[in-house]
Amino acid sequence: MSQEDKPLAPPATPAIALCSSEELLERGRAHSFDVLQCRQPARAFALRFEGQVVAYLNRCAHVPTEMDWQEGEFLDGDKQFIMCSIHGAVYDPLTGRCVTGMCGRIGLTKIEVQEREGQVYWYPSRDTKPAFED
Repeated sequence: MSQEDKPLAPPATPAIALCSSEELLERGRAHSFDVLQCRQPARAFALRFEGQVVAYLNRCAHVPTEMDWQEGEFLDGDKQFIMCSIHGAVYDPLTGRCVTGMCGRIGLTKIEVQEREGQVYWYPSRDTKPAFED
């Protein structure tokens, strides 16, 4: 087995189950969840794009406001990009990088997630913790 074929080891922090893999349909509705970002309450979301589960803080890089059009709806009409419903800033779903708009080079704040055995797990970081901790 080559290095590229080996499965990634889970991060060192304990995992928190977010949702079943089946809940995240390709380019569909996101799973939203509560976090503490630098000790402040915030929302985050996980979605499936091109077969990968990605997650970000639900905050536009232009002005820190929640971005979803409706609960869990983050993708533009063509389901190609994450788009802020307030400012129209556009982000690459796989990287969180700003594609166009007032977000400049900042991009979205990535949340570490991993999918395995039919479940999506979140790995809290030093800056982004579960909302029930502190």
